[in-house]
Amino acid sequence: MDPFEAFKKEQKERFAKFAPMEMLTMGAATFLVKHARVQAGQRVLDVACGTGVVAVTAARLGARVAGLDLTPELLERARENSTIAAVDIDWYEGDVENLPFEDDVFDVVVSQFGHMFAPRPEVAIKEMLRVLKRGGTIAFSTWPPELFMGRMFALSGRYAPPPPSGVAPTNLWGDPNVVRDRLGEMVKDIVFDRQSIQTAALSPQHYRDTVERASGALVKLVESLGKTDPGKLAAFRGEFEALIAEYFNDNGVRQSFLMTRAVKI
Repeated sequence: MDPFEAFKKEQKERFAKFAPMEMLTMGAATFLVKHARVQAGQRVLDVACGTGVVAVTAARLGARVAGLDLTPELLERARENSTIAAVDIDWYEGDVENLPFEDDVFDVVVSQFGHMFAPRPEVAIKEMLRVLKRGGTIAFSTWPPELFMGRMFALSGRYAPPPPSGVAPTNLWGDPNVVRDRLGEMVKDIVFDRQSIQTAALSPQHYRDTVERASGALVKLVESLGKTDPGKLAAFRGEFEALIAEYFNDNGVRQSFLMTRAVKI
């Protein structure tokens, strides 16, 4: 199998357990929808939509929304969420590097902590812009490398096997300079903003236990180390809890993120 396709297959399996992490993504969704300036009647694509929290938020405003994700288990939860919210959304199983849509069809293309997991950023951004109308808005939320989630990705990366050659580090999407470079001359009017959310937890240990059961970045790592090297797993958990403690206060973990908005030329 092509190494990038094998990587995506593994990602698809990792994120199958991600649904409980709605506790994190749900609160952030409102910030992204506002940052993207979604309006009623617009045609909106939510890329790597997960459980559909951004798609549902946009649809509640009256937008005509499509949501796409690689993982069928997350799309099943997304359908449940849209049914409960009584909004109509078109759901697609698919890959951000090969979007199943015609050119220039969406007014807004968004992604919340999703497209950044695509192995080739240049392919993902080209596809997102391909399906966006000229004058349309692309907007996404990502994790800065110097803050909690970016540091967590770096930590888990030190304990996990290296990804295939050519797979870009996820947390580079949180660096405005990298984002500018990747968007290049395809867009204008780039705007950055930062927001923070507080994820409920009773202790650093409680947060660690929760995310290592559901986070795509940690599920396989914890399962693998638990079978092959319990001592290394204990060391990872110790470092992870120390990192969490830096951001833990008042029964929550503060997680700050970067939002980008730009207009397609």
